[in-house]
Amino acid sequence: MPQRVAVLAGGHSAERAVSLRSGQAVFKALQEQGLDVLWFDPAEQPLTQLAEQRVEAAFIALHGRGGEDGEAQAVLNTLGIPFTGSDVLACALAMDKSRTKYLWQGMGLPTAASFTVRAKDLATLDTSALLQRMGGKVMVKPACEGSSIGMAVAESAQELAQALSHAAKFDAEVLVERWLAGPEYTVSILADEALPSIRVHTPNGFYDYQAKYESNTTEYHCPAGLSEAEEQALGALALQAFQAVGGKGWGRVDLMFDEQGHAQLLEVNMVPGMTEKSLVPMAAKQHGLSFSQLVMRILASAVDQ
Repeated sequence: MPQRVAVLAGGHSAERAVSLRSGQAVFKALQEQGLDVLWFDPAEQPLTQLAEQRVEAAFIALHGRGGEDGEAQAVLNTLGIPFTGSDVLACALAMDKSRTKYLWQGMGLPTAASFTVRAKDLATLDTSALLQRMGGKVMVKPACEGSSIGMAVAESAQELAQALSHAAKFDAEVLVERWLAGPEYTVSILADEALPSIRVHTPNGFYDYQAKYESNTTEYHCPAGLSEAEEQALGALALQAFQAVGGKGWGRVDLMFDEQGHAQLLEVNMVPGMTEKSLVPMAAKQHGLSFSQLVMRILASAVDQ
Protein backbone atom coordinates (compact mmCIF):
# COMPACT_ATOMS: atom_id res chain seq x y z
CA MET A 1 0.00 0.00 0.00
CA PRO A 2 1.45 3.42 -0.95
CA GLN A 3 2.26 5.68 1.99
CA ARG A 4 2.58 9.06 0.24
CA VAL A 5 -0.53 9.78 -1.81
CA ALA A 6 -1.60 12.80 -3.84
CA VAL A 7 -5.34 13.56 -3.89
CA LEU A 8 -6.19 15.20 -7.21
CA ALA A 9 -9.27 17.42 -6.91
CA GLY A 10 -10.70 20.66 -8.24
CA GLY A 11 -9.50 21.16 -11.77
CA HIS A 12 -11.05 23.34 -14.46
CA SER A 13 -14.21 21.39 -15.35
CA ALA A 14 -17.82 22.43 -14.82
CA GLU A 15 -17.86 19.90 -11.96
CA ARG A 16 -15.08 21.65 -10.02
CA ALA A 17 -17.21 22.41 -6.95
CA VAL A 18 -18.29 18.79 -6.56
CA SER A 19 -14.74 17.59 -7.17
CA LEU A 20 -13.42 19.77 -4.36
CA ARG A 21 -15.93 18.26 -1.96
CA SER A 22 -15.07 14.73 -3.07
CA GLY A 23 -11.38 15.44 -2.71
CA GLN A 24 -11.77 16.87 0.78
CA ALA A 25 -13.63 13.78 1.96
CA VAL A 26 -11.03 11.44 0.45
CA PHE A 27 -8.14 13.56 1.82
CA LYS A 28 -9.56 13.35 5.34
CA ALA A 29 -10.12 9.59 5.11
CA LEU A 30 -6.57 8.95 3.93
CA GLN A 31 -5.13 11.12 6.69
CA GLU A 32 -7.16 9.22 9.26
CA GLN A 33 -5.53 6.03 7.97
CA GLY A 34 -2.13 7.49 8.78
CA LEU A 35 -0.98 8.15 5.24
CA ASP A 36 1.13 11.10 4.12
CA VAL A 37 -1.38 12.94 1.93
CA LEU A 38 -0.71 15.75 -0.53
CA TRP A 39 -3.52 17.99 -1.78
CA PHE A 40 -3.13 18.73 -5.49
CA ASP A 41 -5.43 20.96 -7.56
CA PRO A 42 -4.52 20.97 -11.28
CA ALA A 43 -6.20 24.37 -11.61
CA GLU A 44 -3.47 25.82 -9.40
CA GLN A 45 -0.43 24.01 -10.77
CA PRO A 46 0.32 21.73 -13.72
CA LEU A 47 0.07 17.99 -13.17
CA THR A 48 3.69 17.61 -14.25
CA GLN A 49 4.74 19.13 -10.92
CA LEU A 50 3.70 15.89 -9.26
CA ALA A 51 7.00 14.49 -10.50
CA GLU A 52 8.74 16.65 -7.89
CA GLN A 53 6.52 15.52 -4.99
CA ARG A 54 7.81 11.93 -4.63
CA VAL A 55 4.26 10.56 -4.41
CA GLU A 56 3.77 6.81 -4.66
CA ALA A 57 0.20 6.98 -6.00
CA ALA A 58 -2.51 9.44 -7.00
CA PHE A 59 -6.12 9.24 -5.88
CA ILE A 60 -8.11 10.86 -8.68
CA ALA A 61 -11.14 12.80 -7.39
CA LEU A 62 -11.36 15.00 -10.48
CA HIS A 63 -14.81 14.91 -12.08
CA GLY A 64 -15.53 15.81 -15.67
CA ARG A 65 -13.10 17.10 -18.25
CA GLY A 66 -9.42 17.01 -17.43
CA GLY A 67 -9.80 14.31 -14.82
CA GLU A 68 -12.45 11.80 -15.82
CA ASP A 69 -11.79 11.82 -19.55
CA GLY A 70 -8.32 10.29 -19.62
CA GLU A 71 -6.26 13.50 -19.69
CA ALA A 72 -4.99 13.27 -16.12
CA GLN A 73 -4.50 9.53 -16.51
CA ALA A 74 -2.29 10.09 -19.57
CA VAL A 75 -0.08 12.55 -17.68
CA LEU A 76 0.23 10.23 -14.70
CA ASN A 77 1.17 7.37 -17.02
CA THR A 78 3.92 9.54 -18.48
CA LEU A 79 5.17 10.43 -15.00
CA GLY A 80 5.11 6.80 -13.93
CA ILE A 81 2.73 7.47 -11.02
CA PRO A 82 0.11 4.75 -10.28
CA PHE A 83 -3.44 6.12 -10.06
CA THR A 84 -6.88 5.00 -8.97
CA GLY A 85 -9.53 3.93 -11.42
CA SER A 86 -9.49 3.18 -15.11
CA ASP A 87 -6.89 3.84 -17.75
CA VAL A 88 -6.79 6.43 -20.51
CA LEU A 89 -8.88 4.65 -23.15
CA ALA A 90 -11.63 3.54 -20.78
CA CYS A 91 -11.96 7.01 -19.26
CA ALA A 92 -12.02 8.76 -22.63
CA LEU A 93 -14.65 6.37 -23.95
CA ALA A 94 -16.88 6.47 -20.86
CA MET A 95 -16.81 10.28 -20.81
CA ASP A 96 -18.40 10.28 -24.28
CA LYS A 97 -22.00 9.14 -23.74
CA SER A 98 -22.69 8.80 -27.46
CA ARG A 99 -19.75 6.52 -28.22
CA THR A 100 -20.32 4.50 -25.07
CA LYS A 101 -23.85 3.81 -26.31
CA TYR A 102 -22.51 2.82 -29.74
CA LEU A 103 -20.29 0.25 -28.05
CA TRP A 104 -23.08 -1.12 -25.87
CA GLN A 105 -25.42 -1.34 -28.86
CA GLY A 106 -22.76 -3.20 -30.83
CA MET A 107 -22.44 -5.71 -28.00
CA GLY A 108 -26.21 -6.17 -27.75
CA LEU A 109 -26.48 -4.52 -24.34
CA PRO A 110 -29.77 -2.69 -23.64
CA THR A 111 -29.66 1.08 -23.88
CA ALA A 112 -32.28 3.67 -24.82
CA ALA A 113 -32.57 4.70 -28.47
CA SER A 114 -30.70 7.92 -29.16
CA PHE A 115 -29.44 10.31 -31.80
CA THR A 116 -26.29 12.43 -31.66
CA VAL A 117 -26.49 15.98 -32.99
CA ARG A 118 -23.44 18.06 -33.84
CA ALA A 119 -23.67 21.62 -32.58
CA LYS A 120 -22.73 22.98 -36.00
CA ASP A 121 -25.74 21.22 -37.55
CA LEU A 122 -28.36 22.70 -35.22
CA ALA A 123 -29.39 25.45 -37.63
CA THR A 124 -30.57 22.92 -40.23
CA LEU A 125 -31.96 20.26 -37.88
CA ASP A 126 -35.64 19.33 -38.22
CA THR A 127 -36.51 19.17 -34.52
CA SER A 128 -40.11 18.12 -35.18
CA ALA A 129 -39.03 15.09 -37.18
CA LEU A 130 -36.37 14.16 -34.63
CA LEU A 131 -38.82 14.42 -31.74
CA GLN A 132 -41.34 12.22 -33.54
CA ARG A 133 -38.62 9.72 -34.37
CA MET A 134 -37.62 9.54 -30.67
CA GLY A 135 -41.15 8.91 -29.43
CA GLY A 136 -42.38 12.43 -28.67
CA LYS A 137 -40.45 13.02 -25.44
CA VAL A 138 -36.67 13.08 -25.06
CA MET A 139 -33.81 13.76 -22.71
CA VAL A 140 -31.15 16.10 -24.10
CA LYS A 141 -27.58 15.94 -22.76
CA PRO A 142 -24.16 17.23 -23.73
CA ALA A 143 -22.28 14.15 -24.91
CA CYS A 144 -19.26 14.75 -22.68
CA GLU A 145 -20.47 16.33 -19.44
CA GLY A 146 -21.32 14.89 -16.03
CA SER A 147 -23.44 15.71 -12.97
CA SER A 148 -26.45 16.30 -15.26
CA ILE A 149 -24.93 19.61 -16.38
CA GLY A 150 -26.63 21.01 -19.49
CA MET A 151 -29.42 18.42 -19.46
CA ALA A 152 -33.08 19.11 -20.19
CA VAL A 153 -36.34 17.35 -21.06
CA ALA A 154 -38.16 18.24 -24.29
CA GLU A 155 -41.70 17.40 -25.39
CA SER A 156 -42.16 19.88 -28.24
CA ALA A 157 -40.08 20.98 -31.21
CA GLN A 158 -39.54 24.39 -29.57
CA GLU A 159 -38.42 22.82 -26.28
CA LEU A 160 -36.08 20.52 -28.16
CA ALA A 161 -34.51 23.40 -30.07
CA GLN A 162 -33.98 25.32 -26.83
CA ALA A 163 -32.56 22.27 -25.04
CA LEU A 164 -30.18 21.55 -27.90
CA SER A 165 -28.98 25.14 -27.97
CA HIS A 166 -28.37 25.09 -24.22
CA ALA A 167 -26.55 21.74 -24.26
CA ALA A 168 -24.37 22.89 -27.16
CA LYS A 169 -22.88 25.53 -24.86
CA PHE A 170 -21.15 22.69 -23.03
CA ASP A 171 -20.12 20.39 -25.86
CA ALA A 172 -19.76 20.15 -29.64
CA GLU A 173 -21.99 17.07 -29.68
CA VAL A 174 -25.38 16.63 -28.00
CA LEU A 175 -27.14 13.36 -27.25
CA VAL A 176 -30.90 13.17 -27.77
CA GLU A 177 -32.21 10.13 -25.94
CA ARG A 178 -35.65 8.53 -25.96
CA TRP A 179 -37.45 9.28 -22.69
CA LEU A 180 -37.48 6.48 -20.13
CA ALA A 181 -40.38 6.62 -17.71
CA GLY A 182 -39.37 3.86 -15.31
CA PRO A 183 -37.46 4.11 -12.00
CA GLU A 184 -33.79 5.06 -12.00
CA TYR A 185 -31.08 2.90 -10.46
CA THR A 186 -27.36 3.19 -10.00
CA VAL A 187 -24.93 0.36 -9.42
CA SER A 188 -21.45 0.98 -8.02
CA ILE A 189 -18.56 -1.23 -9.09
CA LEU A 190 -15.65 -1.99 -6.77
CA ALA A 191 -12.86 -4.36 -7.76
CA ASP A 192 -14.93 -6.26 -10.34
CA GLU A 193 -17.88 -6.62 -7.97
CA ALA A 194 -21.28 -4.96 -8.21
CA LEU A 195 -22.30 -3.34 -4.92
CA PRO A 196 -25.95 -3.15 -3.82
CA SER A 197 -28.03 -1.08 -6.20
CA ILE A 198 -29.63 2.23 -5.24
CA ARG A 199 -33.03 3.38 -6.47
CA VAL A 200 -33.19 7.13 -6.94
CA HIS A 201 -36.42 9.11 -6.71
CA THR A 202 -36.74 12.85 -7.12
CA PRO A 203 -39.80 15.13 -7.29
CA ASN A 204 -37.91 17.09 -9.97
CA GLY A 205 -38.61 16.38 -13.61
CA PHE A 206 -35.46 14.27 -13.65
CA TYR A 207 -32.36 13.63 -11.56
CA ASP A 208 -30.67 16.95 -12.37
CA TYR A 209 -27.76 18.81 -10.73
CA GLN A 210 -30.03 20.41 -8.14
CA ALA A 211 -31.53 17.04 -7.21
CA LYS A 212 -28.09 15.48 -6.93
CA TYR A 213 -26.26 18.04 -4.84
CA GLU A 214 -28.62 20.64 -3.41
CA SER A 215 -32.04 19.13 -2.78
CA ASN A 216 -33.25 17.62 0.48
CA THR A 217 -36.22 15.97 -1.21
CA THR A 218 -34.33 13.45 -3.36
CA GLU A 219 -34.83 9.94 -2.02
CA TYR A 220 -32.22 7.17 -2.15
CA HIS A 221 -33.37 3.64 -1.50
CA CYS A 222 -30.66 1.14 -0.60
CA PRO A 223 -31.61 -1.69 -0.52
CA ALA A 224 -33.46 -0.76 -3.70
CA GLY A 225 -36.46 -2.99 -3.08
CA LEU A 226 -35.63 -5.52 -5.80
CA SER A 227 -35.92 -9.26 -5.42
CA GLU A 228 -32.67 -11.17 -5.03
CA ALA A 229 -32.89 -12.36 -8.65
CA GLU A 230 -33.58 -8.82 -9.92
CA GLU A 231 -30.72 -7.41 -7.85
CA GLN A 232 -28.29 -9.98 -9.22
CA ALA A 233 -29.45 -9.38 -12.80
CA LEU A 234 -29.08 -5.62 -12.47
CA GLY A 235 -25.63 -5.98 -10.91
CA ALA A 236 -24.50 -8.37 -13.63
CA LEU A 237 -25.67 -5.99 -16.37
CA ALA A 238 -23.93 -3.04 -14.73
CA LEU A 239 -20.69 -4.99 -14.36
CA GLN A 240 -20.85 -6.13 -17.99
CA ALA A 241 -21.41 -2.53 -19.13
CA PHE A 242 -18.52 -1.30 -16.98
CA GLN A 243 -16.12 -3.94 -18.25
CA ALA A 244 -17.24 -3.37 -21.85
CA VAL A 245 -15.66 0.08 -21.86
CA GLY A 246 -12.54 -1.25 -20.12
CA GLY A 247 -13.39 -0.09 -16.61
CA LYS A 248 -11.03 -1.01 -13.78
CA GLY A 249 -10.88 -0.50 -10.03
CA TRP A 250 -14.10 1.33 -9.36
CA GLY A 251 -16.89 3.24 -11.04
CA ARG A 252 -20.65 3.58 -11.24
CA VAL A 253 -23.21 2.60 -13.86
CA ASP A 254 -26.55 4.42 -14.15
CA LEU A 255 -29.65 2.71 -15.50
CA MET A 256 -33.38 3.31 -15.93
CA PHE A 257 -36.29 1.02 -16.64
CA ASP A 258 -38.51 1.48 -19.69
CA GLU A 259 -42.30 1.17 -19.88
CA GLN A 260 -42.00 -2.59 -20.36
CA GLY A 261 -39.94 -2.99 -17.18
CA HIS A 262 -36.62 -3.64 -18.94
CA ALA A 263 -33.40 -2.12 -17.64
CA GLN A 264 -31.72 0.32 -20.03
CA LEU A 265 -28.13 1.52 -19.62
CA LEU A 266 -27.63 5.29 -19.43
CA GLU A 267 -23.94 5.92 -18.77
CA VAL A 268 -20.88 4.84 -16.84
CA ASN A 269 -18.95 7.10 -14.48
CA MET A 270 -15.24 6.42 -14.05
CA VAL A 271 -14.67 8.91 -11.21
CA PRO A 272 -17.98 9.04 -9.32
CA GLY A 273 -18.66 11.54 -6.57
CA MET A 274 -17.34 10.92 -3.07
CA THR A 275 -19.27 13.65 -1.24
CA GLU A 276 -21.66 13.26 1.68
CA LYS A 277 -24.51 12.89 -0.85
CA SER A 278 -22.66 10.55 -3.19
CA LEU A 279 -23.93 7.15 -4.17
CA VAL A 280 -20.82 4.96 -4.14
CA PRO A 281 -20.24 5.50 -0.39
CA MET A 282 -23.93 4.77 0.21
CA ALA A 283 -23.74 1.46 -1.67
CA ALA A 284 -20.46 0.59 0.06
CA LYS A 285 -22.06 1.18 3.45
CA GLN A 286 -24.88 -1.21 2.58
CA HIS A 287 -22.17 -3.69 1.53
CA GLY A 288 -20.55 -3.37 4.97
CA LEU A 289 -17.72 -0.95 4.14
CA SER A 290 -17.08 2.30 5.99
CA PHE A 291 -16.08 5.37 4.00
CA SER A 292 -12.44 4.94 5.05
CA GLN A 293 -12.48 1.26 4.06
CA LEU A 294 -13.95 2.20 0.69
CA VAL A 295 -11.26 4.80 0.09
CA MET A 296 -8.50 2.36 1.00
CA ARG A 297 -9.98 -0.32 -1.27
CA ILE A 298 -10.01 2.18 -4.15
CA LEU A 299 -6.46 3.25 -3.38
CA ALA A 300 -5.32 -0.38 -3.40
CA SER A 301 -6.51 -0.65 -7.00
CA ALA A 302 -3.91 1.93 -8.01
CA VAL A 303 -1.20 -0.56 -7.13
CA ASP A 304 -2.97 -3.59 -8.54
CA GLN A 305 -3.29 -2.27 -12.10
